[in-house]
Amino acid sequence: MTVRLTDEQRAVLERTNYGHLATLMKDGSPQVTPVWVDVEGDHVLVNTAAGRLKDRNVRRDPRVAISVRDNEAGEDALAIRGRVVEITENGAVDHINRLSHKYRGEDFPRVPGQVRLILRIEPEHVTGP
Repeated sequence: MTVRLTDEQRAVLERTNYGHLATLMKDGSPQVTPVWVDVEGDHVLVNTAAGRLKDRNVRRDPRVAISVRDNEAGEDALAIRGRVVEITENGAVDHINRLSHKYRGEDFPRVPGQVRLILRIEPEHVTGP
């Protein structure tokens, strides 16, 4: 069941807070990657390159968890469990550039032949501000 994000939870995702995305390996063990995060409505967006471990993991098993520590609120953190409901190339290059401007203040360096993807995560359980 989809959970609606509160305005404060969206704000945490909109700020320059880093997330830690947990995916599941083939043997069921967790794998965690620091990621830039974004939000669109009630979905959390993460950008990655095609073929990376998190891409392969979520294609096999879409269950994920992501935690985001709010730098403005000290110890407050947002924790989300959910599913990747869409993996798309559409708009992914523009999206990684927006994220790069948010976190670094400049365009993301292009890697020849690299295919960018947006992972759209639907929250099922959310705790935090």
